[in-house]
Amino acid sequence: MTAQEALNHAVKMLLAEMGPEGHWQGRLSSSALAGALAIIALHLNGNSGDRERIDKGCQWLERTQREDGGWGDCPKSISNPSTTILVLSAFRITGRGDNSRAAAYLHKILGDDIAAGIRRIYGDDHTFSVPILMTCAAAGLVSWDQVPRLPYPLAVMPQRLYKTLRLQVVSYAMPALIAVGLVIDKRRGQSLLGAFVEKKALRILEKLQPESGGFLEAVPLTAFVALSLLSMNSSGSLCSGSALKVLEHALSFLRTLQRPDGSWPIDTNLAIWVTSCAVNALSSAGVETPASILEWLAGNQMQRVHPFTNAEPGGWGWTDLSGSVPDGDDTSSVLLALSVNAARATANSVHTNDPFLSYRKKGLRWLTNLQNADGGWPPFCKGWGKLPFDRSCTDITAHALRALLANGQGDSISVARGFRFLEKMQHEDGSWTPLWFGSQQTPDLRNPVFGTARVLMAFGEFNRTERACESGINYLLSSQNEDGGWGAACGVASMIQETALAVSALSFFRKQGKVSAVILKGIGRLTKFVEQNGLSDEQPIGLYFEKLWYSERLYPMIWTVQALAQCKG
Repeated sequence: MTAQEALNHAVKMLLAEMGPEGHWQGRLSSSALAGALAIIALHLNGNSGDRERIDKGCQWLERTQREDGGWGDCPKSISNPSTTILVLSAFRITGRGDNSRAAAYLHKILGDDIAAGIRRIYGDDHTFSVPILMTCAAAGLVSWDQVPRLPYPLAVMPQRLYKTLRLQVVSYAMPALIAVGLVIDKRRGQSLLGAFVEKKALRILEKLQPESGGFLEAVPLTAFVALSLLSMNSSGSLCSGSALKVLEHALSFLRTLQRPDGSWPIDTNLAIWVTSCAVNALSSAGVETPASILEWLAGNQMQRVHPFTNAEPGGWGWTDLSGSVPDGDDTSSVLLALSVNAARATANSVHTNDPFLSYRKKGLRWLTNLQNADGGWPPFCKGWGKLPFDRSCTDITAHALRALLANGQGDSISVARGFRFLEKMQHEDGSWTPLWFGSQQTPDLRNPVFGTARVLMAFGEFNRTERACESGINYLLSSQNEDGGWGAACGVASMIQETALAVSALSFFRKQGKVSAVILKGIGRLTKFVEQNGLSDEQPIGLYFEKLWYSERLYPMIWTVQALAQCKG
């Protein structure tokens, strides 16, 4: 198979994945963690109509237990203690008893003190550790006194003050702060302040719940909220009308998302993300995007202040569904996709108004206003700098810079500040570490090849070749394996996803003699991956929420199309 044949095959597969709605939805991997939490929530609700759902879910979990006794977040993930302890909790709560193999795995990783072991994994970030411990307490694995309290009364404060409160949960997790914090407080002895603000906090929770019922369209977060409300006290009774409404809608969401095999995905879909990424990749391959797809992307721009993050209108989230939240990465990707139309019109000397100009301008203002004081871009909220998922990060900053350039703002002050941030965040070996995408094949779970590739794309599109850029190039060159491919870091086995991203990034510098030979070798390995059905071999690469893994079926196709297309000629 030649590189052109591999490209044609990848394009054909990607186009075949387009849904009947006229855009891409992709398919997120099933998740043991999501399934365990959904099962617990449905069981605690006590509706006999859910019995079959619960049984099918437990059977799926039993089938996917790994040889070491643990569970990974998705079937291709390695075991981790967080998911394993939640599955064990689900089995205990549903009356299936202890799983000796799982218990042995957990003892090996966490030791005798489960609560201390979980806190050790997550450190100061309570976004995920406290909900996990709350679930363990509901299952009788730890005492309620071992579950740290969350400052849920702060949720009634004006949102503009959140960034100054230094909360120990990230900006998008406010529903968990309220629901999980409230149940812990009640179980440990509710404070006077908690009792005073409880009804108002629950009304805020009701206001935050999207029409779909799924907070962030995510099964784990929604299930955490539901099982918290169901665990308020020993009788499980709910006296608040707001709590009952939230619970009803959350359980309906969980029922809807269960798959025929009994599993649940981590999130409903990443439709806007994968569609905008597919548009950008296919554009590199010369495949013209139907106007209807661009219209669909533009039409999903947020037009109101978002209740989760208080974000102004103008951004895009990862899906067109009601639980989506605007963020820097998806907004950048859509802006790149919409700029394709303007570039095409200019190239064809078509003197017509760009129908997406107003969307682009609004999106650019939103993206520019998201930039932090340090020059970098965070995922969701400007100024929330305490926890990793609210800090400026290199991959999203590089993506934002590319979006600004594609939309005529490449010489802005924001761009200069962004590149200074990237230079400051570069590691001594020349690499950059991304936020959203990690690797389970590296000891620290990081993916410097992915991060470096995304940053170098920004340097390449801006035609910048300063020292930081050269150091990044050298890192990718030194990370190439003997077979021509790349893994997540030096010495890690080659994977199609990282190989495609590295080839894409280096393609901008292929006129350099030291790079051209490396690219040719990389193209050869990428072509071999395609021959070996690698386009259907998506691997866990996403690090979502915090130490939570997923894979997406479209990633190998999108990134391979982009890489091979950019290297043509």
